[in-house]
Amino acid sequence: MGDHLPNLLTLARIALVPIFVAAFWLPLPAGRWIALAIFLIAAITDYADGFIARARNAESRLGQMLDPIADKLLVASALMMLVYKDDIRGWVLVPALIILFREIMVSGMREFLASIAVHVPVLSIAKFKTAIQVAALSLLISAPAVESVFGTLHRIGIIALWLAALLTLYTGFVYVQANLAHMSGPERKTPRVAPERAS
Repeated sequence: MGDHLPNLLTLARIALVPIFVAAFWLPLPAGRWIALAIFLIAAITDYADGFIARARNAESRLGQMLDPIADKLLVASALMMLVYKDDIRGWVLVPALIILFREIMVSGMREFLASIAVHVPVLSIAKFKTAIQVAALSLLISAPAVESVFGTLHRIGIIALWLAALLTLYTGFVYVQANLAHMSGPERKTPRVAPERAS
């Protein structure tokens, strides 16, 4: 059970995504509080599954594949539902698109680098970026549920989303720059190092 716990947490995070999306159609304020609770639970399991896998030396190829998929599904679903509900509109679509573009681009690069067995460490600032992103989305999800301070929460959430987008651009640039040599070099035939599980 212990060795499979990280993968079970990742699968649970994926299973929470449709429930998270459905919560947006529930009446206010309950729907947004439920959506927020699911989002935060999923974010916590994102940290927990990686921590447990490293602590127990239980990292697996399945986990390495599923973990980024679960992350991208959750973030993309949150952004899409916030756009659908008009919480994100106008120029605020720009940071949302930046975040989505970076996630898709880096996922593709990770898949390629894994195929040639390149070890890809996670930057410390990338973890900070993820924390800001979670905070921004949490504020935007919950803002409509608190009418008395809706405007304030929404504005703070938008500012945090722009900050997350700027950090996303920076970490994406660093990631591309650090791995450009691997992508432009000759094809490597034999894998040597297993890729690192990362968010």
